[in-house]
Amino acid sequence: MAEEFQEEAVEQQSSNPGADVEMAEVVEPEASAPGNGEGDLPFAQGGDQDQRVQFISYLTSPVVTLVVGSGDDETILTAHQGLLTQSPFFLDACAAFTDDGSPRQIDLVSEDLDAVGCFLEFLYTGDYFPKKVPGQRTLEQDPAIPEVDETGEQLLKHARVYTLAEKFGIEKLRNLASSKIHCVNSTAKGEITYARYIYQYTSRDDTTVRAPVANFWATRSHTLRAEAEEEFRMLCLEFPQFGYDVLTRVLDEKLKRERNEKLHPASGSVRKRPRHSQA
Repeated sequence: MAEEFQEEAVEQQSSNPGADVEMAEVVEPEASAPGNGEGDLPFAQGGDQDQRVQFISYLTSPVVTLVVGSGDDETILTAHQGLLTQSPFFLDACAAFTDDGSPRQIDLVSEDLDAVGCFLEFLYTGDYFPKKVPGQRTLEQDPAIPEVDETGEQLLKHARVYTLAEKFGIEKLRNLASSKIHCVNSTAKGEITYARYIYQYTSRDDTTVRAPVANFWATRSHTLRAEAEEEFRMLCLEFPQFGYDVLTRVLDEKLKRERNEKLHPASGSVRKRPRHSQA
């Protein structure tokens, strides 16, 4: 999927419109184990610390029941309170618990089960599957996952983790999910599905994920619309902000090219004076 576009990357893609469906990546810092400062997660590595909190102390904290989904889709998960409270969302929720033996339960009826599972995996291990391959812009291979994301489900997996991390206030997980989005090899229809989710569930000022989506379609729409023209049209009608963002970047690129042509005119391109007929 699309990484944040730098202007150089946009220019490069504009000059190569027939490239594969893949967004240029702006290299983000690797998601490393956070430190133990205020608001950090406990699986710290490196750095000077006054006192190291032993991981066993988190495992001996009270167990909290998480009810994910509702009705037939309801699933019961459990996690240690000491880990959950690294999230401001759960810190507030757990503050209401008492030590009188009453159940410690938090309802997450509107959350995606897989995203919550990835969140818990991150809390306990500092990452979630599939992990990024070191030194490459790829993810671990899973025989059950197609190499090319035809439907957008692989993109949606990380997008859901991204929005969940945003809600729970875990910035390192948010950044990690964003970086994994750009490791997915997808099709035009997969990108449309992803773009629809982003424009539906992220705020207008969230340029971390919105800007790459708009930049991607602004530089590739002339080739990708052939593969998903109807889906592209419907997305523009459903989310006018998406269409506006794409159009803005198309016009910005057009103005940039015109300025460059004025500053660096092509050799030999001398404008002829108009000839007036004597007839």
